[in-house]
Amino acid sequence: MKGRRRLGIIGRSLVTLLLLVGGVWGGMALWSRLLDGPLLRYGLVAAFAVATLAAVAALWARQRLALLVIVALSWGPLLGWWDGIAPSADRDWQPDVARVAQASINGDELIVGNVRNFTWRSDTDFDQRWETRSYRLSQLTGADLFLSYWAGEAIAHAIVSFTFADQPPLAFSIEIRKERGEAYSATAGFFKTYELAIIAADERDVVKVRSTVRGEDVRLYHLDIQQKTARALLGEYVALANDVAETPRWYNTLSANCTTLIFGMARRLDPRVEMDWRILLPGRLPEYLYVHDFVSHRVPLAELTARSHIGPRAKAPPPDYGFSDRIRQGVPLP
Repeated sequence: MKGRRRLGIIGRSLVTLLLLVGGVWGGMALWSRLLDGPLLRYGLVAAFAVATLAAVAALWARQRLALLVIVALSWGPLLGWWDGIAPSADRDWQPDVARVAQASINGDELIVGNVRNFTWRSDTDFDQRWETRSYRLSQLTGADLFLSYWAGEAIAHAIVSFTFADQPPLAFSIEIRKERGEAYSATAGFFKTYELAIIAADERDVVKVRSTVRGEDVRLYHLDIQQKTARALLGEYVALANDVAETPRWYNTLSANCTTLIFGMARRLDPRVEMDWRILLPGRLPEYLYVHDFVSHRVPLAELTARSHIGPRAKAPPPDYGFSDRIRQGVPLP
C-alpha cells in the first residue's frame, strides 16, 4: 500500500508540474499574441491561470471528471486559437527584410534572386540595392561560418557564406522578418511573433553591417568540408529559401533559428552529425566544430578563436571591394 501511495503521489506531482508548465506557456502565449487591448489580455491570462490552479486542485482532490472538464474547457479554445495564427508573406516589412531569397539550379548554373547588397551608414541610414546574381557551381571552393556576438560569449548570430573562385562570396543569413517598428525579443520569439526570412546577401552588406555599424564582435571560421559537401549544403539553402519564399514559416527562438536550421540541414546531409547542447548556444559553436573536426586543427582552439576576429580588418569606406579578401587574412585554413 505504501509503495502504491508513493507512486500515486509521484504521478500526481508530475502531472501537476505538467499543468503548471503548460499554464505558464498558455498565459505567455495569450499575453504575447492577443492584440485586442490590455484589459482583454489581463482578463484572459488571469482566467487561464485560475483554470490551471483549479485543474491542479481537482487533480489532488482526485476529482477526475472535474479535472478533464477544466482541461478541455481551457485548453480546447486555446489550442484552436493558437493553431489559427498563421504566418504571412504580406506585411509592412522593414526594408532590409522586404524581400527574401529565391534561387534555382540548372546544371552548373546557380541563379539567386533578391540578393541584398545595401550600403549601410547606420541602422536607419542606408542605400537599398537588390540584385540577381549567377554563379557556376563548378567554381565553388568552400564555405565559411561567421558568428556575430552581441550578448556575451554564449549568444551569436550565425551566417554561412559560400566562396567561389571567380565571384565574390554569397552569404546566407537566417533571420526574423521584422515589421516596421518591430523589435526583437527572444521571449516573443517562442510565440509566433516573427516570420522567418532567408536572406542572401553580399558580405559587404550582411557581415559588414554587424561589425562596423552595429559594433558586434564578428568572427570568421573556415569550415573544413569537402567541395561536394559545400555544394550539397548550398543546395539545402536553396531549397530552404525557396520553401520559405513560397510558404511562410514562423521563426522560433529554440527550434527554428539561425543555428538549429543549419544543424537540420547538416543532419540531412549526414545523419552522423551529432546533436549537442552547444547547438542551442550559438556562441559555443566553435568548440563543437573543433571537437568534431569541422574547422582547422592547425592551431589550438584558443588561437583559432583569437585569429577569427574580423573587427580590426573590417573597417573601410564603401564600396570596399576588397572586404571579403581582407577579413580572411590571418584566419587559419583547414
